Amino acid sequence: MRIESRAVPVDLPLLGDLPPLLTRLYAARGVNCLADLDKRLQALLPFTLFKGMPEAVAVLVEALQQQQPILVVGDFDADGATASSVAVLGLRALGAGAVDYLVPNRFEFGYGLTPEIVEVALTRNPAVLVTVDNGISSIEGVAAAKAAGLKVVVTDHHLPAEQLPDADAIVNPSQPGCTFPSKAIAGVGVIFYVLLALRAELREQGWFNTARPEPNLGELLDLVALGTVADVVPLDTNNRILVHQGLARIRAGRCRPGIRALLEVAGRPAQRLVSTDLGFIVGPRLNAAGRLDDMSLGIECLLTDNEALALDIARELDSLNRDRKTIERDMQQQALATLAAMDLQDSDLPFGLCLFDAEWHQGVIGILASRLKDKYHRPVIAFADAGNGDLKGSARSVPGLHIRDALDAVAAHQPGLISKFGGHAMAAGLSLPQANLEAFQAAFDSEVRRQLSAEDLTGRLLSDGELAESEFNLDMASQLREAGPWGQHFPEPGFHGEFMLVQQRLVGERHLKMVLQLPGASDVLDAIAFNIDPKVWPNPAVQRVLLAYTLDINEFRGRRSLQLMVRHLQAL
Repeated sequence: MRIESRAVPVDLPLLGDLPPLLTRLYAARGVNCLADLDKRLQALLPFTLFKGMPEAVAVLVEALQQQQPILVVGDFDADGATASSVAVLGLRALGAGAVDYLVPNRFEFGYGLTPEIVEVALTRNPAVLVTVDNGISSIEGVAAAKAAGLKVVVTDHHLPAEQLPDADAIVNPSQPGCTFPSKAIAGVGVIFYVLLALRAELREQGWFNTARPEPNLGELLDLVALGTVADVVPLDTNNRILVHQGLARIRAGRCRPGIRALLEVAGRPAQRLVSTDLGFIVGPRLNAAGRLDDMSLGIECLLTDNEALALDIARELDSLNRDRKTIERDMQQQALATLAAMDLQDSDLPFGLCLFDAEWHQGVIGILASRLKDKYHRPVIAFADAGNGDLKGSARSVPGLHIRDALDAVAAHQPGLISKFGGHAMAAGLSLPQANLEAFQAAFDSEVRRQLSAEDLTGRLLSDGELAESEFNLDMASQLREAGPWGQHFPEPGFHGEFMLVQQRLVGERHLKMVLQLPGASDVLDAIAFNIDPKVWPNPAVQRVLLAYTLDINEFRGRRSLQLMVRHLQAL
């Protein structure tokens, strides 16, 4: 692992009276003016920029006016669960007569609006289907729904193929001809925008009155924030507004009982919540339902108004998440053992790494691929047995390789090799016959080699430079915490530097507590490194270390103190 300083523009933008460090950090993340830091809801991009929005609103207005039953078809990850919840809660608040949801069980039906899911949907007798976080690739499923006499509104954010489904309306910023600038918006953000547009049209038509008051859709922003962060979409200016506003509601205690319950079982106080907590604390517990069981459990947690029921479900989700961690750990050990048995040096590894084990759990292969990607610094696809001679794969990529486009290139060069695929720049899913695995491994590796060099596969850690001695204080740590929300493509500020190692001790099984000093300084600093190798640390022989770290605030028994959260530790 090498540490590189993040590039900073030579001419820093004028950002008011911000401290020089914050100005430099923002500039390195593409902030060019104060407007980029506006977190007010009024600064959100307008819904009128979405292609397909008028058509979607027209279908939904008719459904509300005629009290037609609406069925929301979601996805089995955190974005899909929050999007489903936002759709159901929002449509009910706007006056829909009957709104229900259906989320495919990943082990029975797989992803998206398939013809099989349409058959299940028809047993609910809907008049309108609304897809959330899926549907843009559901050509056959939409056709089946239309053939059955249903109206279909597709809301999605995934990249489309050349052919679009023949839906009554498609709202997706990635579809051809859509001028909505934030292509990074999550599925939950897209359906939130649909609700905003629907409310505006209903207001124009005089729909709201004393008996049917106009709802505050801002009450859904806690769910929008959770889904946006958990789906690891880039936090551009628009997404940062959505996340900031949702975090503010959660911190103020004005969030769904389900989110409050998930925080409680995780032992995380809502008042101190930051965006990364949504991704690493709340999101995995919600995702556990879709990975190991049925995401309906997670959606019910988010939908219920009953505090006691929310806590019961949250405890069940927490238990599933612990099971997921155990399964993932076992799978990772198997994968590492497989690679060790091959006796390959890093230079001998394929550029595009594909692994399969018949015992792997298909609900956890995405996390496994992510862990191996982080370890080997290259694109990874982990495959599990999907039955009937087919494999299901989950892919994770590294900067420089658009994984969905790479799969598209493989499919174009060797038609029939992949049964189906879809996804984003950094994550994708695919299916293929097990008999094609060896040929696919070679084709994928070849495509990655075409796009990446060996230097691209050497892990690097971007740093915002070294801090001055005067910048190691609680005020600076607080400013950095509030300067977010931080996340994908808008990373939390991280720094590096050399320190004298004054004290070191193991906490628990794998965490290293340290007391540090800057060279030549008298004050000491507390630091902690999580999940270190206990065979390597503590090491009494080491007196100087190179660290990559973030500034954090440790709160214990009412006392607040500065603490360095160590991301990389190297003896000098």
